[in-house]
Amino acid sequence: MSTAAPSTPPPAPQASPAGTGAFLREFLRDPLRTASALPSSRALARAATAPVPATGDPVVVELGPGTGAFTDVIAERLGGRGHHLAVELNPRLAALLRVRHPGLDVAVADAAELPALLADRGLARADVVVSGLPWAAYPRDEPWLTDVVAGCLHPDGALTQFGYSVTRALPPARRLRRRLAAAFEEVVHGRAVLANVPPAFVLTARRPRPPRG
Repeated sequence: MSTAAPSTPPPAPQASPAGTGAFLREFLRDPLRTASALPSSRALARAATAPVPATGDPVVVELGPGTGAFTDVIAERLGGRGHHLAVELNPRLAALLRVRHPGLDVAVADAAELPALLADRGLARADVVVSGLPWAAYPRDEPWLTDVVAGCLHPDGALTQFGYSVTRALPPARRLRRRLAAAFEEVVHGRAVLANVPPAFVLTARRPRPPRG
């Protein structure tokens, strides 16, 4: 395991998830894009960021990091290694991320722009993509975001996507699972994280398939 010192000290433990007030405000502004009134718990963050390598210099991308619940854990795991890119469409949440993580590479952009964002930074592929996007944020029409992400991953890379247990049977969740299965050879459904409010789970997709067509 790397012993390199982190570029910025990890946030101090908090009684409630980081950015709870800001997250609630953005939920009230646009509940379809924010999906929940509360940030994800640390327990869910650990599950979603499990594929982040403990060694080397990986390229880790976050889609929809929000107020940074997953960002905090990724920063701790990287300890200053590699390249950590956060892609956040909401400029207010992006500004909050920059304050909490001054060394973080934050792009105010749509997740569909990921290939261009990586190219602009001279990065060929990502090793891990951690998605905090709600089910409904995935476009219903082609190009499918699952294909876009799969095309940005190394062959041995991984995509994680969390979801709420109460929504797993809804049409957006079923549609996303079908598209993940079309874009990746392996999709694993993790155990329910009961410590999250509401309870959640993590899908881990590996081995991107070749581009269709």
